Amino acid sequence: MLVHTDPLRDLAQLTRLLDGNPANAAMDAYRVGDVINVEFDLPGVDPSTVDLQIERGELRLSARRTSTAPEGARYLVRERAASTVTRRVVLGDVLDVDHVDAEYTDGVLHLRIPLRDTAKPKQIAIRRPSDADRRAIEVETA
Repeated sequence: MLVHTDPLRDLAQLTRLLDGNPANAAMDAYRVGDVINVEFDLPGVDPSTVDLQIERGELRLSARRTSTAPEGARYLVRERAASTVTRRVVLGDVLDVDHVDAEYTDGVLHLRIPLRDTAKPKQIAIRRPSDADRRAIEVETA
């Protein structure tokens, strides 16, 4: 079941920040033709800190968001603390993980993962035998 609103979400995020635990990257996944598209929100993340790995059918994402304030600055409000953003996604065996295309633009990491050929629908030809191919069945009577 999808939950669109969660009154404890802000408290959970605050707890993660205070505990130093990484936050999850928001994700969308959808299919267009024979390609699975996955998008992760990574606002404020330097692309050089993004680590993306696939091992044994699991995608692992880790990225570091750093502070952008100049050295010695005194914060008046600080809601965008430096943090590590992570996400793990089980891909399954129907995706061709050897041909993943990844692009990072405007704070969004976009992955395109094609389906394996074995996972694509296949059309089965149905033949109709000609009269020459048909054989008469002889019934022996006792």
